[in-house]
Amino acid sequence: MNLSDIKALDHIDPLRRCRDKFQLPKGTIYLDGNSLGALPKTVISRVNDVVELQWGQSLISSWNTHDWISLPSRVGTKIGRLIGAQDNTVICADSTSVNIFKLLSAAVRLAPNRRIILSDTGNFPNDLYIIQGVINFLDDKYELKLVAPEEIENSLTEDVAVAVLTEVDYRTGRRHNMAGLTSKAKSSDIKIIWDLCHSAGAFPVDLAECGVEFAVGCCYKYLNGGPGAPAFLYVTSELQDLIQPPLSGWMGHRAPFGFDLDYSPATGILRNLCGTPGVIAMSSLDAALDIWDDIDLQDVREKSQLMINLFAQLVAELCPNMGLSQITSFPEEQRGSQISFSHTHGYAIIQALIDRGVVGDFRDPDILRFGMTPLYISFDEVRQAVEIFADVLNKQIWDQPKFHRREAVT
Repeated sequence: MNLSDIKALDHIDPLRRCRDKFQLPKGTIYLDGNSLGALPKTVISRVNDVVELQWGQSLISSWNTHDWISLPSRVGTKIGRLIGAQDNTVICADSTSVNIFKLLSAAVRLAPNRRIILSDTGNFPNDLYIIQGVINFLDDKYELKLVAPEEIENSLTEDVAVAVLTEVDYRTGRRHNMAGLTSKAKSSDIKIIWDLCHSAGAFPVDLAECGVEFAVGCCYKYLNGGPGAPAFLYVTSELQDLIQPPLSGWMGHRAPFGFDLDYSPATGILRNLCGTPGVIAMSSLDAALDIWDDIDLQDVREKSQLMINLFAQLVAELCPNMGLSQITSFPEEQRGSQISFSHTHGYAIIQALIDRGVVGDFRDPDILRFGMTPLYISFDEVRQAVEIFADVLNKQIWDQPKFHRREAVT
């Protein structure tokens, strides 16, 4: 694709107007929104208001006057619209890790005679750690069964109690068939907890249409909620009053300000709350989500796939015989919103790219990841990024001691 064709894509891009809604450093091509989203400008004024006016002036009365108390529900509703969830099925709370713990601990009790928790080797290791922790918490009465991603469907057998699956593989960008696997699981009365960390805000998700019963996700990637933003969890309305949350905190009580000495869970999705919400972080996320009010997620999906195709095409043209192997080579319907490559010196290459203003990231042992975030990345920036990528490889710019030095966060 030539330069004029690429600029033509930017000219007709329905999402190009969104770029000005984000604060991005000049001279930086940010291809790491699949790890941490960029800063929406609306967040800056909202956080200032929450800190200086609401907290600074209204103090504790802000729980009522500024409705802090309903933030988990209000933010959950906004997220729900982006993941195809019905009203009152999503709550914003805690972290993805804590939410997996809560839902998994509750879900296994719905199948008391089954002892297998299923997941795949492409799952984010943190999810596996939480599963292992739950098994230990339940006195090793359960077994974690790990299979290759392509073996999940055939592994949904009647001895499985719960499956914990991440829709998009964090390394390869491969995407599970949510609708198909959910249907297969239901036919054997298996509960699936879907991790949407690399899905929410990246492409259209329709939990209700797919018949999903449980889901979790973070909000600091494609939803741009900020570092460490609170996460969300989803429970279909049919199961909300059947599950018993293992973390029986006061915000999940039926009457939190009744101060009863015994725990009695709230009805509906609210019973999945636990402790006091982080108001500043949740308000930041609330403001970030306003960006999505007039955005069609199908436009987001179409642009992200065009950008992935463009990136792959340009790498093939400009970076031949440079030791790269494209990992994200799946058909469009089987991939998320990132493109990944492997290279023996992947870490040093990513550090050299960052030094040149192209921000991607690295995952052990040898994976270079580039996230496609259509709200604030242009097609021409994709072109520029690959040209710099080729220069770094061709001139071996990466082969300097400073680029091989490992940082705490990779």
